[in-house]
Amino acid sequence: MEKFSDLQEKEVINICDGRRLGFVGDLELDIPSGKIRTLIIPVEGCRWNPFGRGRAYYIPWRCIRRIGDDIILVEVDADSMERDENP
Repeated sequence: MEKFSDLQEKEVINICDGRRLGFVGDLELDIPSGKIRTLIIPVEGCRWNPFGRGRAYYIPWRCIRRIGDDIILVEVDADSMERDENP
């Protein structure tokens, strides 16, 4: 079993283009089912705000291909995963 703090220490890499996305900063949860819906990875160079403001990559759980000891491999279209959460 993994803890959230364990996920935060793993680098996320997109296997579609080999790009290093960064490290997990937050999660979106489905409270009724208790399942993780999305990994949120702050865009490098952007100031991360835990209250949801700033640019980040949003990786749906279904796009995760493997969680290893040091990395998380995802397969996602690079154009559709970045969102700007500034009001």
